[in-house]
Amino acid sequence: MPGKRPIYLNLIKIRQPLPAVVSVLHRISGALLFLALPLMLVGLQQTLVSPEGFDGVRGMLAGPLSRLVLIGLLWAYLHHFFAGLRFLALDLDFGGELAAARRTSVVVLAASLSLTLLIGVWLW
Repeated sequence: MPGKRPIYLNLIKIRQPLPAVVSVLHRISGALLFLALPLMLVGLQQTLVSPEGFDGVRGMLAGPLSRLVLIGLLWAYLHHFFAGLRFLALDLDFGGELAAARRTSVVVLAASLSLTLLIGVWLW
């Protein structure tokens, strides 16, 4: 007796709920921060070695492409921070209901994007 064949799910076409999107972005932002950590540590080391090293790192970060990368890392940090607070609250059984989970997802996205925009404009 042949069983039912599994259904092919195209994950790109499936519309995920907002809490799932925040969860995926939390993982992506954590991975970006982890991958950027060695570069940030090398930059910190160069700034602490000598005044010439500080000027070199400062000059390298003054370009528009570097600023865009820094704004991207700023978003990753802010999103990871706010989503981490949200997941901590979920672990403590706050905001686990469907309406509250959707509301906190909107708050995480709004807070991370608005603060990134404000700080990015201030830094640019």
